Amino acid sequence: MTRTIVESKTKTAVIGFDEPFCVIGERINPTGRKLLAAELEAGNFSTVQADAIAQAAAGATILDINAGVVYNSNPNPNETEPPLMTKVVEMVQGLVDLPLCIDSSVPGALEAGLAAAEGRPLLNSVTGEEDRLELVLPLVKKYNVPVVAISNDDTGISEDPDVRFAVAKRIVERAADFGIPAHDIVVDPLVMPIGAMATAGLQVFTLVRRLREELGVNTTCGASNISFGLPNRHGINNAFLPMAMGAGMTSAIMNPITLPVRAAVIAEKRAEVEALGIVLPDGMADEAFCQLFGLGSTLPCPGSEMTAIRAANFLTNNDPHGGNWIRYNKAPPKAGEEARGGRSGNRRRRRA
Repeated sequence: MTRTIVESKTKTAVIGFDEPFCVIGERINPTGRKLLAAELEAGNFSTVQADAIAQAAAGATILDINAGVVYNSNPNPNETEPPLMTKVVEMVQGLVDLPLCIDSSVPGALEAGLAAAEGRPLLNSVTGEEDRLELVLPLVKKYNVPVVAISNDDTGISEDPDVRFAVAKRIVERAADFGIPAHDIVVDPLVMPIGAMATAGLQVFTLVRRLREELGVNTTCGASNISFGLPNRHGINNAFLPMAMGAGMTSAIMNPITLPVRAAVIAEKRAEVEALGIVLPDGMADEAFCQLFGLGSTLPCPGSEMTAIRAANFLTNNDPHGGNWIRYNKAPPKAGEEARGGRSGNRRRRRA
């Protein structure tokens, strides 16, 4: 069975056909996050720190690190991104012990991240363009790391799954020219939005099976792409991920957490409740209010996709005897219960 080894200084993650699904946390990425991008340019890493800790707590296996900020003060990412990548990698691995995925389109940033990372990180990514292969594959070989291979080339992203398979096959073959084994290639077959292409789900399931059976490689994807532009995206993602796992997909780049309920949403709901004449206890905390009215939580917590993945691990026998599932769903002890030692803590001591 194909096994791709990714390591931090103290922890090993295995991506494999007979392994639990690997969740690559995507939150440390300023793309589309203007506030995070501004913080990073200003040298403020508080959001990065919070995202690293929250994703680890939610059950991420690997953390993706992307420092792709286009500075207002210097728009040249070849100059600004490598030192920022080094800083972020060092900071994150000082906070959590998860293996890392070094993610950039800037070759200098990829090498900076590889040099700073402890253990054996995953490199994200290489595509099928020859110039990109010639830039990235030597880094993969030099640092002896696995790499994500994205199934597009200089012709763009094809809607034909056979073309995407051919691109993946070519990358695997070119990697072999550099002495990089297939088990160190994690192919992203590219998930199309189901709202734009009705066959997108069926396409990726077929592609994953072919990649597994014909090329013997592990696979990944940007999981949320499937639901882009649609309502109830979590509902679609929750169905897609177990189905992809059933087809043989072994990892996904995704958000493992449910974000906290925004203060504006809480305020709007409180006003709605008051307008209905419902009297709430004085000083009712926001968290209690959110729980009571089904808004979610004021704290980051594991997303519903993580529940779907854990259930699918159990159903595919990648959680033997359901130990992880049972632990995940076990109710936490009530306040003071652990200190009392459960029921036995309520018993009176016998006199000597």
